[in-house]
Amino acid sequence: MGVLVPIAVLEGVLRKDLPWPVISVILTAGLVPTLLWRRTRPLLMVVIAFGVPSVAQLLAGSDSLETNTMVYLLLLVYALVRWGSGREAVIGLTVVLAKASFSLASTYTATGIADVIGGSTVLLLGIALGAAFRYRAGARMRELDQVKLLEREQLARELHDTVAHHVSAMAIRAQAGLATAAAQPNAATEALQVIEAEASRALAEMRSMVRVLRRDQPADLTPGRRIADVEQFASRGRAGPSVEVEILGDVDDVPPSVGAAIYRLAQESITNARRHARHATRVEVRVAADETSVRLRVSDDGETSQIRQQGYGIIGMVERADLLGGTCVAGPNPDRGWTVTAVLPRAGAAT
Repeated sequence: MGVLVPIAVLEGVLRKDLPWPVISVILTAGLVPTLLWRRTRPLLMVVIAFGVPSVAQLLAGSDSLETNTMVYLLLLVYALVRWGSGREAVIGLTVVLAKASFSLASTYTATGIADVIGGSTVLLLGIALGAAFRYRAGARMRELDQVKLLEREQLARELHDTVAHHVSAMAIRAQAGLATAAAQPNAATEALQVIEAEASRALAEMRSMVRVLRRDQPADLTPGRRIADVEQFASRGRAGPSVEVEILGDVDDVPPSVGAAIYRLAQESITNARRHARHATRVEVRVAADETSVRLRVSDDGETSQIRQQGYGIIGMVERADLLGGTCVAGPNPDRGWTVTAVLPRAGAAT
């Protein structure tokens, strides 16, 4: 932006056809700061940038005060369509087209149809580029929202399966206690009845709540994946890079939600390494648990690709870690390879 002012001054000095060179240069340079707020206040900047020259031209008579340097105003048109709301875009484009029509009419009188066609084409190009990038950004945001939604759905399924498994066990134990209560009556009979009723009610409510997330899929009451299942990813001598798994610390009493998340993060990281890490020979998976957190680190020695840096798998992993109150960071190593690091609280978090 700092280059525009010297260019405007240079144009005012060199051009001999400007009727008011000093005023034209001041006007051109004075509108340059509007570029600073083109994203946050695109409508206001467009009104100022296209309204002020029109007023100045009316005050100066029929002489045009526009310089060639003022072509930077097309950035404001692009910003209006790209970042402005629908209402702002309609109002702003009305102002722009009114000003452009007035200027092109003057240009047609002075220079002919060729300049009118050229000016109209350039203006429409700025509008088209803004609309194209706006659509592209909107499509990407929808894709990101879909990825996050699918990750939430997957996590909800795993939490449902885990809780449903334990609640079902409670109901079965309560039923067994009731079956033996006739032979061995004791004070636990009433408590067992309460346990059975509450467990059955909680299971029914949970199934009805998650049924929408499951898209009418039947409930699976088997336990979910655990951290110990990460060892299943270890492989040597197979096609692709070898996978080495190391698990440190006590992981037996890690909550099922955290264990399933660590498993899924490791699975996604290994899959990405096998798909996108070119010329990789080794993938190292390390899980370390302490009293407060569980840390996962997956690193490979392959070449980094652009697809990997822009993939939606990383977004899903970050979303899953965030839902459990943890963090997940993925990126290239300083020398070679790619590393995914996730840290989850050992006790889990409310989801």
